[in-house]
Amino acid sequence: MKVLIPGSFDPPTFGHLDVIHRSINTFNEVLIGIISNPSKDPMFDGETRKLMIEENIELSSTIEIKVFEGLLVDFARENNIEAIVKGVRAMTDFDYEFQMAQVNKELDGLETLFVPAKPEYGYVSSSLVKEIFRLGGDVASFVPSSVLERLNNE
Repeated sequence: MKVLIPGSFDPPTFGHLDVIHRSINTFNEVLIGIISNPSKDPMFDGETRKLMIEENIELSSTIEIKVFEGLLVDFARENNIEAIVKGVRAMTDFDYEFQMAQVNKELDGLETLFVPAKPEYGYVSSSLVKEIFRLGGDVASFVPSSVLERLNNE
C-alpha cells in the first residue's frame, strides 16, 4: 500500500519523525508531502523542510519526499496514493483530523489512518517549538540536532 504523510513539518519534530519511521516500517511505499502554505507564515521554505526530513530518515526507493501546494486530495491522486496517514497527539488533534478525513473521503474516497503519538511526543508541536525557540527557550529535546542547527542559523 502506498500512503501519504502530509504536513507542514515547520520544523520537523521528533514526533513527526516517529510517525514517518513507523509508517516506513508498516507500509510498502511512503510519500511525505510537505505542504507549502504561505498563509501560515512558515519559518522555513518547503525545500529546507524537505532537506531537514531527508537528514533524519534513511531514504530508499520506497520513500519519497515532495513539496506541494493546493488540495491534498489532488496531490494524493497525482501520486497514486491509497491512504493518508496522520499522527494525532490528543483529542483536539483527532477532532480536527477526523473532520479533514471525512472531507477527504467525500472529495476523493481517500481513507485516513490515524497513528497515535507516543506519550513522550504527545505534547510537542511545531508551533510550540517555534514559540519556545523565538522566546529564547531550549528546544533541543524536541527536534533533531540538524534541525536545531538550522533553527539557530535562521
